[in-house]
Formats: sequence, structure tokens, C-alpha cells
Amino acid sequence: MKNIQAKKPVRWISFVALRYISRSRRNSPSPVFAVLGIVTGVLALTVIIAVMNGFQLGFIESILEISSFHIRSDDFRQDAQGRELTRELKNIPGVSAAIPFREFQGILRGKRGGQQGAVIRGLPPDVMKEDTGFAAKLEIEGGAFSVEGKRSIVLGRELARRLYADVGDEITLISVSGLFLGDDSENEADDSLFTVAGIYRSGFYEYDMSWGFINIETAASLEGEEGKEYLGVKLRNRWNDEQIIARIKRLLEERYAAGETGVPVFNSWRNYNRAFFGALRTEKLLMFVLVGLIFIVVGLNIFQGQRRNILERREEIGLMRALGAADWAVQLVFIWDGFITGILGAGIGMILGLLVASNIASFFTALETVVNFFIAVINTISGFFSGYEGAGEFAIFSPRIFYIKEIPSRVIPVEAFLIFMFGFLSSLLAAAIASFKVSRTRPAEVLRYE
Repeated sequence: MKNIQAKKPVRWISFVALRYISRSRRNSPSPVFAVLGIVTGVLALTVIIAVMNGFQLGFIESILEISSFHIRSDDFRQDAQGRELTRELKNIPGVSAAIPFREFQGILRGKRGGQQGAVIRGLPPDVMKEDTGFAAKLEIEGGAFSVEGKRSIVLGRELARRLYADVGDEITLISVSGLFLGDDSENEADDSLFTVAGIYRSGFYEYDMSWGFINIETAASLEGEEGKEYLGVKLRNRWNDEQIIARIKRLLEERYAAGETGVPVFNSWRNYNRAFFGALRTEKLLMFVLVGLIFIVVGLNIFQGQRRNILERREEIGLMRALGAADWAVQLVFIWDGFITGILGAGIGMILGLLVASNIASFFTALETVVNFFIAVINTISGFFSGYEGAGEFAIFSPRIFYIKEIPSRVIPVEAFLIFMFGFLSSLLAAAIASFKVSRTRPAEVLRYE
């Protein structure tokens, strides 16, 4: 009898494995449940992480594009030397914009009685042309984003609602830290009338509720001598911040003498809102782990199924061993089962997950329609028997609770690949561990009574 190990081991292993797999699919629902478990895990994790990415990246990009910038200097004098340095910064490869600005706390009062504290930022008139990232993040709902006028102000949607103000209305800006224009008194506030030139919506409640934008020269006059000048730098790729900062430091060394005072210091976006970004990263990691626990449950199911399969096929395993098959070859027969289960489950789950994630609004609309249908049926039945009006309509992300117009979703390819590998490896690893029992099978003992 020829040793079956000597001739094309991969071919006979594949043949036997596929025979076992096809028979087990017909005779037992366990393999089907294993595939469905992996599909469910990969689908759920892909959709959940995509929605979390949509929310988190939306918040992060709003912070970086609207307020923090990618690189900034918090004490940058816009004198002749400062303006020349700003022009040179714009010419550095990878830099998309360099925007001078001022910022102070103020209190806004509407003519109809509304009042609200706000962060007032002074910007140059051409900011929307220079900083395309900033312009892309602001949806203008009324008027235009124009700070060319000395007394023009642009408000967030929620701030304008709180002040009962609309485009063209006058509001009063009280500069808390500023001085009366042209007055030497140091403890007086400056009341100034501004006309609302535009109303924007950023999608980030904090900015829409407590931020206003005015002309940078007007901001300088309201702040007085105590005011500070800033410079914000935008990058084409925010992950290149360290390389750009190194270029900026070399530029500063060329322009300023060693030990000279007043040299601006530039910091990366990684140093701003560090706690907030860290909290988002931790939240995402914990969600990844919690939802990923489903793969452990599926892996245990596959492990138990494979152990049962090995016990049921002890005679066949003994026969293959008696014909000369090595332990690893027989193990591969059963590992193939885990491989096929993992590929099918992770592949189908990933395809469905990407389809749902890319059409998340339609998916949630369909889900809400189904749920509201059953709610309507229950309300009708309960109203018929008891007169109870029933519950209202169901919404997963209701605008009354969440400050969003639509559900964001973003799929990051690296994360999608990791999710696929988690689903695939959970099945493959479970089958590999279960297959170790093959090495304990002794052909003589199994075939003694055959």
C-alpha cells in the first residue's frame, strides 16, 4: 500500500477536507450558525465603527478646521517681520494656508432681548478664499460669511437663535477684556453695535452656539493693548505636522538671532484638545473590544463543533494515519473547515457591512419605518381596547436629541481590514486548536475492532 503522504499531499488534503465540509453542512446546522455568527460580528462591528468614525472625525475636523488649526503660534506679532514670515510659511511645501487672527471673550446682546456669552474671533477679510478647509466646514444658512465691514459679524445658527437675531439685524458686542475705544480707562468694557452679515452652521453645537467672527482690525481695537495676535497654519495633510514644524524651526533660526526675544513658538494640533482626542480614541477602542467579543463566542462555537467532528470521525482519522498520513496533514483537513468558515463569514459580513455603512441613512430610515409600523399596529390595537393613544414615532438619531442633520459614516480601510481579519482568524484559530486532538488518535486502538 502506497504512502498517501508521498503523493501530492495538498491535493488529497483539499479533497478530503471539501468532502467533510460538504457533508457537515448537510448533516448539521452548526457550521451554518458559525458562518452566520461571523457574518453578524463583522457586519455589526463594521457599521458601528463606521458610524463612530463619522461622528468622531467630524468633531475632530471641525475643531482643527474652525478653531485650533493644524499648527499655530499663540503669540505672533504681525509687524513687518511677522508679515514677511507669514508669506514664507505659505511657501513651505505641504502648507495650504497661514491665517493671522485674534480672539477674545465677549457678551452679545440682541435687540429683542437675547443675551449670550461667546468667543469672538477676528479674521482677515479674505479668510474664506485663503482657508478652503475652514470654508468647507461652514454651511452658510443666511447672508454670507463676510467680515470685510468694520462692524460686520457672522454668528452661528444657535447663537443667532438665542439672540433672536437674523441677517441684517443689529446686535451689541460687549468686549469683556477690551477697553473703550480711544479711552484710557482700564476697567471699562466697550459696547459696539454690529450688523449680522451671515449665519453659519458647522454641525458642532459648541461653535454654532458660542462663536462669532468679526474683522481682525476691529477685534484689535476692541481688545486694546492687552490683546494677543495669533497665527494659524493649515496643512494639506495634518499627519505631516512634525515635519512641517521642523521646517518652520529651521526658518526661524535663519530669520532670528540666537537669544532674540519675541521669537514665535509653533505647536502642533496634537498638543491642543489632547484630553478630548484621547477620550475619543479610548471610547473607540473600548467599543471595538466590546463588540469584538462576539468573535470569541463564535470561536468557541467553532471549537466545540470541530471537536465533535473529530470524535465522530475517529475511524476515518485512524485509517488515514494507518495509510501514512502525518499528524499535520490530518490536522489540515479539519483546519480547512475553519478556513472556509472564516473566509465565508468574514467576506459576506464585510460586504454587507460596507453596503450598510455606505448607505447608512437609507438603512436607518428603513429600520425606523419597520419599527414605526409595528408601533402603529400596537397603538391601533391598544387604542381600540383601552383608548390609550400609544407611543410616538421612533427615531434612532432624533434631531430633537442629537445635533445632526444626517448620520455620518466613514470607513477607514485599515480598520475594515482588521475587522475582516478578526472574523477570519477567530474561526481559523478555533479550528487549529481543536485539530490538535488528532495527534492523540492511535490508529491501532481505533482500528482494533474494525
